Amino acid sequence: MNVLLFGATGMVGDGVLHECLGDSRVARVTAVVRSELGRTHPKLRSSRRTDFFGYADLETELQSIDACFFCLGVSAFRMSEAAYHRLTFELTLAAARALAAARPGATFCYVSGQGTDSSERGRSMWARVKGRTENALLELPLNAYMFRPGVIRPRPGSHSRTRIYRVAYAVLTPLFPMLWRLAPTYVTTAENIGRAMITVAASGWPRRALENVDINAAAGPA
Repeated sequence: MNVLLFGATGMVGDGVLHECLGDSRVARVTAVVRSELGRTHPKLRSSRRTDFFGYADLETELQSIDACFFCLGVSAFRMSEAAYHRLTFELTLAAARALAAARPGATFCYVSGQGTDSSERGRSMWARVKGRTENALLELPLNAYMFRPGVIRPRPGSHSRTRIYRVAYAVLTPLFPMLWRLAPTYVTTAENIGRAMITVAASGWPRRALENVDINAAAGPA
């Protein structure tokens, strides 16, 4: 399959890219990025851009895409709902609508989050916006799946660009073995998300929203 990847330079996207490049089910990966990835691979090509809200120039490219793995995201920490909505809902839907127009029926895997509020009426701002985004994606003519990871272990050597996440993972990394034993339903890895996305795009999944248990099951053994 031909994959379009958003967020390849981020912590989750790095793991997803790593798995895509090593999986025989993926023929090509087009990484949509702001800056150079700094890596090469026969399967990999970069599409550098500054505008992430309009994709008219990518229409021909999108017609050959089988699956989009959308791993872009921002922290809601100290952000207004309007700003978070633009960088979560509007940014995600811009890419999804462009893909739906160019390649109806393509698979769209969206990294949401554990605790997402599908009712869109809860007290948590980020959960409402994520829920609104999920619901809008499910209304498009795409084969859309929502990935709701909880605690994510980064791929070795990978680091989040968000300071609050870097601090959190610096604290949590030594605790991951214990978390896997005590709370396996709340923990996954960036690599597992990547393998799960490939499996879902290739074979589907019984549920449209994949919680940690589903992600780890779809990923299969490492």
